Amino acid sequence: MPEDQIMSAKDFQNQYFSDNESQDLDLDHDLQTDEAGLLIGNSEFATLHVELEEARQQLVSIRDFIRFSVTQLRNYDVVVAQGTTDEFAEASAIVLHSLSLDWSANEQILDCRLTTSEKNAVLSLLEERIAERKPLSYLINLSYFCDLPFYVDERVLIPRSPIAELIRQQFHPYFDANELAKPLGANVNDHSTAFYGHGLEMKQLSQPERILDLCTGSGCIAIALATRFVDALVDAVDIDKGALEVAMVNVDHHDLGHQVNVIESDLFAKIPAENQYELIVTNPPYVDAAIMADLPPEFLYEPENALAAGQDGLDLVHRILFEAADYLSPEGLLICEVGDSEWALSQAYPDIQFDWLKFAHGGHGVFAITFDELMEHRELFANYVQLLDASH
Repeated sequence: MPEDQIMSAKDFQNQYFSDNESQDLDLDHDLQTDEAGLLIGNSEFATLHVELEEARQQLVSIRDFIRFSVTQLRNYDVVVAQGTTDEFAEASAIVLHSLSLDWSANEQILDCRLTTSEKNAVLSLLEERIAERKPLSYLINLSYFCDLPFYVDERVLIPRSPIAELIRQQFHPYFDANELAKPLGANVNDHSTAFYGHGLEMKQLSQPERILDLCTGSGCIAIALATRFVDALVDAVDIDKGALEVAMVNVDHHDLGHQVNVIESDLFAKIPAENQYELIVTNPPYVDAAIMADLPPEFLYEPENALAAGQDGLDLVHRILFEAADYLSPEGLLICEVGDSEWALSQAYPDIQFDWLKFAHGGHGVFAITFDELMEHRELFANYVQLLDASH
């Protein structure tokens, strides 16, 4: 979907769910509400309830409610870390979504006044976010990745990855880029290809014809790849049937069934051996046991098997590194995200100089590795896989 055709959050929901009203949009909540839609009977949030009532009576504009929402998210220590780390962006999404407005609404509308029913809708969603600590994307079944809308529910992780920055730039300079690439830092009046220096090798190979998104989840990476590499075939692979159901919803919505192939497979197990990919992108589970034991409530709504990956967070990564060479073309590139398990990976393979990428908009724990490097160190990767097999 070209960026000039990006739809609003409300349009996305209306288009997909108009004939599917039985989908998960009817949220199953035990909390009771009053006539205004605000929670009642919960002493823990008695103060919040008073504050929301006060806001309903005294606040007027969209800008007022965004400001108020930011304050409440901070006052009640709501963790904002799934899709955005910015309370202001989260508050804006709560307010604008409740009003059926595009999340990037024009500045001029922020001083518009809200009706009583609109105030109730905003405050109800805000209180639900605070009281349940459920991520906003699950409450509204919507998330954005690479400027594209995606249906999400508790079967998949909420899309978030610095890999989006690489996709926007078509992994330049490793691959040659075309007009669909979005240079970072380039002046809007300047047509030069000023790309951020991620550290990718300066090869500028022809654009990939086959791409693999391993551990696809909602399908957001695969679909974003397909919109940037319009001539490539993209295989979206995941072991979880529930996640693949969500991925197929998104492939269908973006009308990419001709380009994105959804495959149920335990990593490479069911991928035909003859498949050779010029680009493999993977954001596998990589959270270690210590972090899993101390996750904030918001993260407990996400599927555990999409987060946890053993004691050091690398159970799947070791297997990917060992097996990827069989599916990566000799001129191909593997991009893998390991997040906070970056240190553990460097400790596991101290003799390997992983190419850790840098990002203009924040993010870490993503490395690039070539076919030759995978082959050079394959014995090391095999040793770790054998250790994993012996321990299970």
